[in-house]
Amino acid sequence: MVPAVSQVCSLGHSLEDDLNGYADGAARCVELWLTKLEEYLKTHAINDVLDVAARREIKFAAAAFQGGLLTSQGEARRAAWDQFEQRLDLCAQLHVPLIIVTADFHGPFHDADIARAQVSLKQAGQAAVGRGVKVALEFNAKDTFLNNLETAASFVQSVADPGVGLCLDVFHFSVGPSKLADLGYLTRDNLFHVQVSDVADRPRELASDSDRIFPGDGDFHLQPIFQRLRDIGYEGCISLELPNPMFWQSPPHQVGEIGMTALRVALGQSQR
Repeated sequence: MVPAVSQVCSLGHSLEDDLNGYADGAARCVELWLTKLEEYLKTHAINDVLDVAARREIKFAAAAFQGGLLTSQGEARRAAWDQFEQRLDLCAQLHVPLIIVTADFHGPFHDADIARAQVSLKQAGQAAVGRGVKVALEFNAKDTFLNNLETAASFVQSVADPGVGLCLDVFHFSVGPSKLADLGYLTRDNLFHVQVSDVADRPRELASDSDRIFPGDGDFHLQPIFQRLRDIGYEGCISLELPNPMFWQSPPHQVGEIGMTALRVALGQSQR
């Protein structure tokens, strides 16, 4: 398992500040935040990103995130898919192996919506594989459908595409209706990416992104999750994901150093 850090941990800083800061903080694997990347590329070239990554010996774990693909219709669907195609091209050019896709079931739904989402997810996988990219579906605890690991794993299985798998966000696993028994649905083949954080002293019904803190500092039951990853032989990235404005005030090197230490300790790869 490879510790990584998501750029959402340093949302108030520039892309170059992130990469240099994370490298200074001993992080060597980074999950790109797509809107930050796109903003940077308004005034820079792809080669500028590649040069910084090469100089600082950074690899890109994944790109987050793409919404609007599975349930949208009409003009909204066309806009989301145009954006997705452009982002796939960026991933290919930057050698990003994985793009994270969200389900976006925010309200009432019907069987037709589920069927449409299945077709759309398969189409996303087919579009991605042509660029050498895979698609990881992330379930969201607050959604009305695809809000838990069991359903998400079954949904990915129904798509039956080797280029489509799961993104396990420990936050959404822990604050939603998922159960520890659902970890049994994870396999070496269907788990593409993991995102980790923690929450302290907050009822799961009220927990939000702004409550996320370093792993090991809160109340989440992380060790059964990590043990399951070991049991299935997961060798991918585990990305520190803290979309908490409190951390955006800190310099990226500080978030990288403290965050990577906390993550490695939680994974049993080092001592605090």
